[in-house]
Amino acid sequence: MRQLFFRMRFILLVALLLFAGCTSPAQNKTNTITVWHWMTDRDPAFQELAKRYQEKTGIKVNFELYAPSDAYSQKVRGAAQGATLPDIFGVLGQKRDFASFIKAGHILDLTAYMDDGFGAWRNKFFAKALAVNEFIEGNIYDVRPGIYGVPLDIMTIQMVYNKTLLKQLGFNPQLAPQTFTQWLEMGKRIKEAKLQGLVSGWGDAWMIDCFANNYAFNIMGKDKVLATIRGEVAYTDPDWIKVFTLFKQMKDSGIVSDGILTMENKTAEQLFSNQRAVFAFNGSWCVNVYKSMNPSLDYAAMLPPKFSDKFPMSIWGGAGSSFMVNAKSKNKEEAVKFLKWLTYVDQQAYLAEMTLNLPANKEAMGKISANLAQFANNIELTTHPNVWDVSEFPLVLENLDRGLQSIVLGEKTPEQVASQVQKIKQRELKKKR
Repeated sequence: MRQLFFRMRFILLVALLLFAGCTSPAQNKTNTITVWHWMTDRDPAFQELAKRYQEKTGIKVNFELYAPSDAYSQKVRGAAQGATLPDIFGVLGQKRDFASFIKAGHILDLTAYMDDGFGAWRNKFFAKALAVNEFIEGNIYDVRPGIYGVPLDIMTIQMVYNKTLLKQLGFNPQLAPQTFTQWLEMGKRIKEAKLQGLVSGWGDAWMIDCFANNYAFNIMGKDKVLATIRGEVAYTDPDWIKVFTLFKQMKDSGIVSDGILTMENKTAEQLFSNQRAVFAFNGSWCVNVYKSMNPSLDYAAMLPPKFSDKFPMSIWGGAGSSFMVNAKSKNKEEAVKFLKWLTYVDQQAYLAEMTLNLPANKEAMGKISANLAQFANNIELTTHPNVWDVSEFPLVLENLDRGLQSIVLGEKTPEQVASQVQKIKQRELKKKR
């Protein structure tokens, strides 16, 4: 009897093991999704949304914060090499970095999910926000066409002006300068009042590059700018000389802050929020920053004053932050479901309210603050290097940005900078051939 009991127990144990081995992948799936992010200001809101999602679905979402962004990027690159990426993550950097992750098989193509139900998910987003995450047919990175990221928010980079200071200087606080000439003429009065004119984080080269690019599009149009990058138009072209000359005119007029070339953006934000600078060149994220630094600051957003009527002023913008799904994750279907939920209107409105970032979901726009709405109004004027079908050589960009700085410092003329940048361009083109 005792032998029979042990035999039966052994058979039962084997049956249980066999049953466990036959369990479907769906039954084996974990109830936890892991998300890596770098957005310190959004972490409390993410944690709250994770709680709500678990209450609704039973799925736990672990948002893990790794900051600053440089440290985050290193962690993601290391995890990609070690095949330890989480279920959801973001790729910071240029589009070529994004493309390299896709080509290595780390990022799931989301096109089918976006298009499901007659494009129900896709249609919720601003087209400009999706474009940053999309690779079109014939893209220069040789990535299979598709949408590979989910935008959480959008951003625009433009100018803001202090309405209180403008009134003190004798200008109409409800009317920002409309032309470049009008703007330069304000410089003398600003200097006499011992205020700073334009402040910005031009200590970071990309911000001065962004500002110059706005005016390149305004003076010569998108096609000619991209033709320059392709090597079909020289940087010594008269239109480019006009762009470079704007920086000399800004210096001569006194409209730019004395220390702008070494200024970090955080310093520029402090100067503007403390009412020591009249203008700032900044992104829509500044709404949150200014609110924390000076809640009573009276300011408004404006486009950079146009130089020409020939082409519209374009500004950089599009998706601010995006998440990607790990194509090798066993939880990728659950990860997609979570990102769908995260980008629906209620969650997007909550994120916008808590973080003062512009929602990527068009339906949530009716629930944002007045200051934030000013940045959203110009989303259709945005462009970004990540959506162009060509990219400039890094060495050319580096010399272009340094050249612009040397013009503001009075070390070089616009013509000298144009000649120098063109020489670098020709050398890089020759290497490529």
